[in-house]
Amino acid sequence: MAKSRNETRKNNFFERFANAATKFTGSSVAFIAATAIVIIWAVTGPLFNYSETWQLVINTGTTIITFLMVFLIQKAQNKDGKAIQLKLNELIAAHEKASNRMVDIEDLTEKDLDQLHKFYVTLATLAKKEADIHCSHSIDVANELNELKLSTNKHFKHQDNESARSKG
Repeated sequence: MAKSRNETRKNNFFERFANAATKFTGSSVAFIAATAIVIIWAVTGPLFNYSETWQLVINTGTTIITFLMVFLIQKAQNKDGKAIQLKLNELIAAHEKASNRMVDIEDLTEKDLDQLHKFYVTLATLAKKEADIHCSHSIDVANELNELKLSTNKHFKHQDNESARSKG
């Protein structure tokens, strides 16, 4: 089922609007503006004799903004979560010794996830017994891993690696 052009345009508009709103609401300018509004509201209290209408203005405004922000934040988190999941899936797929069964594990039951968690807790415990972090995280090991990756992956041009090595 193909989307109509109008529907695609609406989705693109909403996506652009949501991205811009998320970026703005997380900025210093937005925080300063919100603080200024609250200060102006507080300062005008004596002018309006701290009336119910005066209180209702800030209550209604903050309620509406909070209500809308819940959905905006959820959309941003969904997008970020999906992007992170895709990056992790790429890392799993790219590593020859990684288990491809780990791709899309977010669909597993809580019990299955707990079992996998126990496995990785055991790995972490074993890793803590390795006293020297430089054994597994040295520049030499990084270079060796890069060389292995370049030699085993058909998609990388070996000459690019040679020119990079001559520059370094």
